[in-house]
Amino acid sequence: MKELTLAATVENIGVVTDFVGERLEKMNCPMKIQTQINIAIDEIFGNIAHYAYTPETGMATVRVEIDDDPLSVIVTFIDGGVPYNPLEEAEPDITLSAEERSLGGLGIFMVKKSMDEMTYRHENGKNILSIRKILRS
Repeated sequence: MKELTLAATVENIGVVTDFVGERLEKMNCPMKIQTQINIAIDEIFGNIAHYAYTPETGMATVRVEIDDDPLSVIVTFIDGGVPYNPLEEAEPDITLSAEERSLGGLGIFMVKKSMDEMTYRHENGKNILSIRKILRS
């Protein structure tokens, strides 16, 4: 398991992506899966940066773990911001046009659809959101 703790700012999304990407490359992770995980990082860490500590800036921890059965990567995002469970949000109506749809929710919807598992818990004053992507079964 590897961890990185840094300021939850939009400017640090690339740092987090590189941190996770280094581990994925060592595993010979397929590019399609790396791209899906990168999109998830952008969405989740971006949401933490924009909303968790507003108007202040706080810290966030990103943890990368490898599970062998089945071979998968688990990326966990931990922050001490406002409690927020994105899994409780209603899914956007994707049958509507962009103009008809209300704003928000599409990014987390895409993450839920592209990951094999997504979990949230609030524990000891921390938001803990994990995504799992199976690399090979």
